[in-house]
This record gives sequence, structure tokens and C-alpha cells, in this order.
Amino acid sequence: MDFKNKVVIITGASSGIGKSCAEEFAKRGANLVLAARQFVTLCEVTADLEKRYGIKALAVQADVSKEADCEELIRQALLTFNQIDVMVNNAGLSMRALFNELDLSVLKNLMDVNFWGTVYCTKYALPEILKTKGSIIGVSSIAGYRGLPGRTGYSASKFAMNGFMEALRTEILQTGVHVMVACPGFTTSNIRVAALAKDGKSHGETSMEEGKMMSSEEVAVNIVNGIAARKRTLIMTGQGKLTVWINKLFPALADKLVFNHFTKEKNALIK
Repeated sequence: MDFKNKVVIITGASSGIGKSCAEEFAKRGANLVLAARQFVTLCEVTADLEKRYGIKALAVQADVSKEADCEELIRQALLTFNQIDVMVNNAGLSMRALFNELDLSVLKNLMDVNFWGTVYCTKYALPEILKTKGSIIGVSSIAGYRGLPGRTGYSASKFAMNGFMEALRTEILQTGVHVMVACPGFTTSNIRVAALAKDGKSHGETSMEEGKMMSSEEVAVNIVNGIAARKRTLIMTGQGKLTVWINKLFPALADKLVFNHFTKEKNALIK
């Protein structure tokens, strides 16, 4: 796909992978509709991209857990550009707490943002993407293939996203629309700092060595290249590919390996 003058919607675009995707698409000449809750930051991002790359960008304040906000996001995109070519469902929340100790509102919050946010945006964007034979993207996680300790709600929401995208892909198989699930693996971003603790409040710190992870810019290049090549699934790290493979063929071994891996994180929840 040549992205010149294509219209790309990205949720969760004020920071991290979403912001990096916005820059990568802008480099390739796409016009952008960027959504996030942080409207002031979002406006700064759009103004910067317009100035540096000569593209058009629209900032829309939206909480993807609210269906009305998602519907309005798509309406604003159509009012401004009259078409939609790519829908990148990137907005997401993480968590870090043992299931036995957490408030169930944490799981509901994660499902509302990670799963329902994807469903809502895709629902309202799909009629337009069918017209352009464009792309629908779900930014998922290895946690959508292999449940991770301390991340029950996050894993559940990403499994749900993966199942939704797979079913949707099959339903519209003959339409020419491209559906891709992108799984970055551990990425340097603020997602672990903003991750919800057992009481639903943000942790405010990361539990992992951020410097050893893939950068959000690298992830964005992989995602945009994957869309251009119309790939079905994008698992970006060797560790991620190995995890998916072992979990599929040797699930009991995967239990032990994943358990051991998470006993080594900072302030480990399991020992």
C-alpha cells in the first residue's frame, strides 16, 4: 500500500506506539486522525506532524471505552477527509496485580478499553473501509496468545481482541479488506508506568528493564511495513515467536518458563 494521501485513524496516539505510528505514517505521506484522552498533547502532536511532513492531521479527544466517543471519532474523520483507509486500534491499558487480590473493576476497565474500544472503533469505521478496501489493525500483545501472571485482565482483553479480529477477518474474507493483528512484545513506553494496580490506581513505575526493550519507533516501522505488505499477523520479537510456538506445542513447559520469567521481574508478584 502506498500511504500518500491515505486517511489513517490511530487511537491512543498521544504517546508510545500510537504516537510513533502517527509519525511513521506522516513520513509516508498519510493524512491522520489522531485520538486520545490527552487532548492538549494530541493537538501538539498533530501540529508538529503537519509542520514537519506537510500532511493534514486532525486531533479528536476520545475515550475509546465510550461507544459515543468512538462513533464521534469516525464522524469527525469523515467530515474532514470524506474517507477512511486504515483504522489502527492502538489505545490500551495494562495492569499488574494478582487476580486473588485485585478489585474486579480493574478487569472491567481493561476490557472496556482494550477490547470494547477496538470493537466500537471498528464497528463505525468498517463501512468506510469496505469502500476503500483498506486495513483494520489491532495492536495486541504476546499476552493475547499466552496468558501472563499478574496480567489476567490484560491477557483476557488481548485474547478477546485476537478472537474478534480473527472472526472479523473470516467474515469479510472476500471483500478485499485487510485485517492484521500486531503483537509488539515488550516495548519501551509508558504502558507499565500507567498500568493499573490491584486497587485500580496507576503503578507510577515500571517493573521491567525498559532499556532492553524494542523502542516504540521500531514497533511503528514494523506495523506500518506490515500494513503495506498486508500481513495477517505480526509477531515482532524472537522471544514472542518462541513463546507462541512453545505455548502451542508444549503448553505445560510454557507454564513453567513463563512462571520462572516473571519471578525475576522487579518486585515480583509470584515467587
